[in-house]
Amino acid sequence: MTLEEKQLLLDRRYLRMASIWAENSYCNRRRVGALLVKDKMIISDGYNGTPAGFDNICEDEHGMTHPYVLHAEANAITKVAQSNNSSSGSTLYVTTSPCMECSKLIIQAGIERVVFTELYRIADGVELLRKAGVRVDQIALK
Repeated sequence: MTLEEKQLLLDRRYLRMASIWAENSYCNRRRVGALLVKDKMIISDGYNGTPAGFDNICEDEHGMTHPYVLHAEANAITKVAQSNNSSSGSTLYVTTSPCMECSKLIIQAGIERVVFTELYRIADGVELLRKAGVRVDQIALK
């Protein structure tokens, strides 16, 4: 097995784990999971949801997402910021491609690579990541 094949195998495993992690989300419109991996170790995780101390209700009575709901990527990045780990040089595995706001956080956190499964309808975040030199890969789960 080549190095590329081994990496693809690992990428798909981490994406499946991020997909399982997304099941923790209370959001109805979309459930997203994220894992931060460095040196083949998961250093942080996140899923989309409300900030600590808020009710786990992501949408209003009209089905619109509350503006204070955190994305999975933001949760993973802020979680690692509270730990003794550094996200610099890590890979972010996320079930849906990052938005513009999360992409800015990814760049500032020193994350070198982003791997996702589903391309979100607005791709400006992916474009920003590539412009910043972050490697971005979309990989289908099998």
